[in-house]
Amino acid sequence: MKRDAPGPAMDARNLSTLGTSVPQVTARAKVLGRAQYAGDIKVAGMLHGKVLRSPYPHARIVNIDVSAALALPGVKAVLTGADAPKTMWGVSHKERRILAEGRVIFAGEEVAAVAAITEEIARDALDLIRVDYEELPAVLSPEAAMAEGTPGIHLGRNNISHEIQFERGSVDAGFATADVVYEATYNTHAQYPGYLEPMGTVAMIDAEGRLVVWTSTQSVFLARARLASALERPVSSVRVIQATTGGGFGGKLVEDANNLIAGLLAVKTGSAVRLVNNRLEDFQACCSSLPEQITLKLGMTRDGLIVAKDVRIVAECGAYSGLTAEVIHVSAMRSDNMHRLKNVRSHASLVYTNNPPHGAFRGFGGTQMLFALNSHIDMMAGMLQLDPVDIHKRNAIGAGEVSVHGWQIGSTGLKECMDSATAAIGWQVKRKQTPAPGAKRRGVGMAAAMHVSGNRTIGNWDGSTVGLKVNEDGRVVVHSSECDMGQGAMTMLSQVVAHELNIPLAHVHVLAPDTDSSPFCIGSLASRVTIVAGNAAILAARQAREKLFEVAAGILKVDASQLEISDAGISVIGEPDKKTSLADAARQHIWRHGGEGLQVSATWDANTVMHDANYYGNIAPAYSFAAQAVEVEVDMETGQVTVVDSYVADDCGRAFNPQAIHGQTNGATAQAIGWTLYEQLQLEGGRLMNGNFADYTMPTADAVPMFRGGLVESHDPNGPYGAKGASETAILPGAPAIANAVYNAIGIRINDLPITPEKILAALRANRQALPEGARHA
Repeated sequence: MKRDAPGPAMDARNLSTLGTSVPQVTARAKVLGRAQYAGDIKVAGMLHGKVLRSPYPHARIVNIDVSAALALPGVKAVLTGADAPKTMWGVSHKERRILAEGRVIFAGEEVAAVAAITEEIARDALDLIRVDYEELPAVLSPEAAMAEGTPGIHLGRNNISHEIQFERGSVDAGFATADVVYEATYNTHAQYPGYLEPMGTVAMIDAEGRLVVWTSTQSVFLARARLASALERPVSSVRVIQATTGGGFGGKLVEDANNLIAGLLAVKTGSAVRLVNNRLEDFQACCSSLPEQITLKLGMTRDGLIVAKDVRIVAECGAYSGLTAEVIHVSAMRSDNMHRLKNVRSHASLVYTNNPPHGAFRGFGGTQMLFALNSHIDMMAGMLQLDPVDIHKRNAIGAGEVSVHGWQIGSTGLKECMDSATAAIGWQVKRKQTPAPGAKRRGVGMAAAMHVSGNRTIGNWDGSTVGLKVNEDGRVVVHSSECDMGQGAMTMLSQVVAHELNIPLAHVHVLAPDTDSSPFCIGSLASRVTIVAGNAAILAARQAREKLFEVAAGILKVDASQLEISDAGISVIGEPDKKTSLADAARQHIWRHGGEGLQVSATWDANTVMHDANYYGNIAPAYSFAAQAVEVEVDMETGQVTVVDSYVADDCGRAFNPQAIHGQTNGATAQAIGWTLYEQLQLEGGRLMNGNFADYTMPTADAVPMFRGGLVESHDPNGPYGAKGASETAILPGAPAIANAVYNAIGIRINDLPITPEKILAALRANRQALPEGARHA
């Protein structure tokens, strides 16, 4: 679609990079090894922390003896639950201690923490801590947790952490009008985020007694609030600085205890403490994605119109709920808004077990439900002898429409995404091909998805504040606390500011988020940073431009409306020789009577509406869409599924930086393939058995195809220059597209993820046994 043209002030030599592929502004520091991750930070006198974790999923702590560990030379502190504040921490439920006391409720729970002069001594000290446990019965499945008579994992309450129930329209009446009704159950499993950098923190007490924390995080202000609450300190006595963050994918939001334990050790020792997880520790500590069992019932007319939808979800949050209440909210209702639905019913239950906690993950509950929904539509398309693409288009919500839950759709490129993806894969021809002779069968599948760009659900504010300082050389420093975890937030802000001021991208520098100097922001979640911080950056940059023009107008003796910015200078429109430099204007802004350094700040808060008690409300300023088509090859002898081709079309509103968006899309696609075919956390008796990259199988380069994809620019009316989020939507259609392709290849539907060779072979064997004897030998 046509890109926006620059406004009148940009008509002179245009230095804007918007719409062009540029390297991320953080790339050079990273590839040269100069970026400072939390584990790289060193402070004089710094100690090293280590954590002792429970070996049992449920046990009473009878006694802890730390005397031998404390006696080890070089050990400065050994802390247990008795040494930690009694305040509970958590998101929806405050239910977790920094260090367990009295009882542990999952294998891996933090029991004690050591600070020593070296990491090796700290690790040796862990071996000297003696903990006497009385093992207790463990509840390891949602079915067991919900069974009558099962005691509550959290004392004083049952094992239902959270429930969502609603109905719109008349679902039963809708089913009565359907020509086809289909019901099936789907099971999804947990996925480890797999980021390159494990969780890490350096915490210290500064000269004024304030707690200063460098950490790998997606939100410095949410981290500060949690630290202050859990450590029982005033918020203003805590400073959080985001270190370079090597990936997050939801796992570095507010659910990991790493920075809390580092902060506690720093408070107790008075020294700086470095606490960096090794990979096993990170597997044990990080919340993986939420496993869900989804029972879906759809009713359709013979032409593919969805007339009723009934959803029942049982999800397992593990020992603590964290952000899973918000995740299950998304699973229960977000996909409803992708289609024109009138009759929808949902009942979702979130259940505690003694397994390790689950939580936020890229796609945030959308992956689970869209696996079920797209698989279901594909099956019903076969029943109705329709193309599933046509069913999606028949029901797809359009721009300007209001969804069943009150979402106002400002833009959508969903149909264009489906057309683009299916055309690229050769959909029309390949899906109708007869199986080739031999053991290997090919098939194609597609799936569609939607996501939010912003989300007014965690509180009645979904805004961002951006501050700009124009230095005396005409270059700009940007203050924002929206975190860059590799997705390109700093590059996006640089591009917007450079575009508005028509200066080179290199003349803009974005500071790392710091709660002492950065304006308050929510952080990187819900694909919100481009739309909210991008809009705030536009407003701030225009304020700065007005101030520069005001000063330049006095220098050049013209009205400010006659000025434009070109070649890092301010000139009179139509008289390019009549100009002054940005540097001169910035200096003159100071060196005059009543002058000051040129600093501005602007806030943009989305004009959205929090949902009410019945989950109705327009929660996001924009909604993103995507579609994926894949071709797979299934080996009928080994059960191995190989994705041989993939094309993802992503509706990002407007592409500021196509190269960056393609990178996000490709990463999301790889994660989706891993979740669908390879990755699975193996628990035995509640204990993690494959907490390393040797045993936890993630897709490697030779396990994925050459990724292909395209961008659909739907130009959202609320987005900055029409842009929307582009970091999460692309992960959503991967699993159902692959499952649908497997079904197209071999005629067998796998409803339980991951789709492993064992499941394929078992399904093929069951299918053969179900055939008549003659057909079996055919």
